[in-house]
Amino acid sequence: MLTLITPRQRAWELLKFLRDDEVLNFHFLTTLCGIHYPDDQGRELCVMYQLHNWPKKVRLRVKTFLPIEEPHIATVTDLWATANWMERETYDFFGVVFDGHPNLKRILNVEDLEVFPLRKEYRLEDGTRTDKDDRFFGRTGNEGRRFD
Repeated sequence: MLTLITPRQRAWELLKFLRDDEVLNFHFLTTLCGIHYPDDQGRELCVMYQLHNWPKKVRLRVKTFLPIEEPHIATVTDLWATANWMERETYDFFGVVFDGHPNLKRILNVEDLEVFPLRKEYRLEDGTRTDKDDRFFGRTGNEGRRFD
């Protein structure tokens, strides 16, 4: 998929152009999500938008990168109402602040959670859990060894 990368200061303007241009007509926001690249200093957080032009059956990805110390970007809820929930989810799990969002608060996690759980600085699994058997999820604990 074709991917455009834009500075966060120009992201809203670019997305509006892609939506409003009569030829491009990327009128549908398919996805908006966060990505954490912990080793990319100054660009640790990414907001990724996937747009769709239904009549021409064309999709486009737009990415913008943010420093983890200043995770702010303009909301696109004024361009696509469907961005509301997606921006809240991205805030909830990655800590990206969407300036101008009409109701930016946690949507899936508890409100008093002080961390952003999809950042890669947190473990995927709790090693102390005994209430589940990873074999049922395709994880064996030993690479190359399967339980039958």
